[in-house]
Amino acid sequence: MEDALSEQAAADALAALGNRTRLRLFKLLVRAGTDGLIVGEVQRHMDMPASTLAHHLAALTRAGLVVQARNGREVVCTADYAAMQHLLGWLTQECCAGVACRSGMVA
Repeated sequence: MEDALSEQAAADALAALGNRTRLRLFKLLVRAGTDGLIVGEVQRHMDMPASTLAHHLAALTRAGLVVQARNGREVVCTADYAAMQHLLGWLTQECCAGVACRSGMVA
């Protein structure tokens, strides 16, 4: 994710996490730490067909939340912690800053 997270990039990341299976998958990779997990391990933990897993991993990768790297014959999946922190920062950057109300609008 870029330095100044765009509203569209944030929406894409949140949409990817809006799917229950992808949210579970992302949480698994976050728990796995910086070493990540090979795809076969992810598949065993998630108990799903390889094609379904590939679909969900692709969505998280496109959203910038997961990084996949080839290590010989294995593909290692890792949560992108910088992207996750960036998204969380974007969500909370204006926390408690207040909202100016326009006339006729209820706060």
